[in-house]
Amino acid sequence: MKRHLPKTKRQVAMAVVSSYPGGRQAAAARLGLPLKKFDNHLYENPGSRPLSDDKIRLLEKDAGTSHLPEYVTHLYGGLFVPLPEPQTLDNIELYERSVKVSAKRGAVDQAIADALDDGVIQPGEADTILKAHRHYLSARHAEVLATLQLHSK
Repeated sequence: MKRHLPKTKRQVAMAVVSSYPGGRQAAAARLGLPLKKFDNHLYENPGSRPLSDDKIRLLEKDAGTSHLPEYVTHLYGGLFVPLPEPQTLDNIELYERSVKVSAKRGAVDQAIADALDDGVIQPGEADTILKAHRHYLSARHAEVLATLQLHSK
């Protein structure tokens, strides 16, 4: 799944809404706003405040996305690691996480190999490598946390 990391909070809000089941209309209804007023907030029209973090989080919870925390952690040079939900953890879940981590590590290695085909890593290729690496580190850290949570007393 390739996904562009939003560079502004407005892009975050738009990414959340585009991922929301039912789109703008459903997101507006979820927040209890008329569509026109919702659009004014979403597109930051003059005289309208942008959607608040709380409203974006509410929409993200419903949509199952993590655009806002990924955006904020990226601003600080970090990475977002979603914590595992204890009620869903079992050894099968840990195995599935392990397979996903391995695939993400493979994506990093493949990006490096592709970039080195011509012997030089271009800036765009470096961005691709670092993005894949962030996804790998996040998945690996989440896997470790899940293992600790499942098998700790």
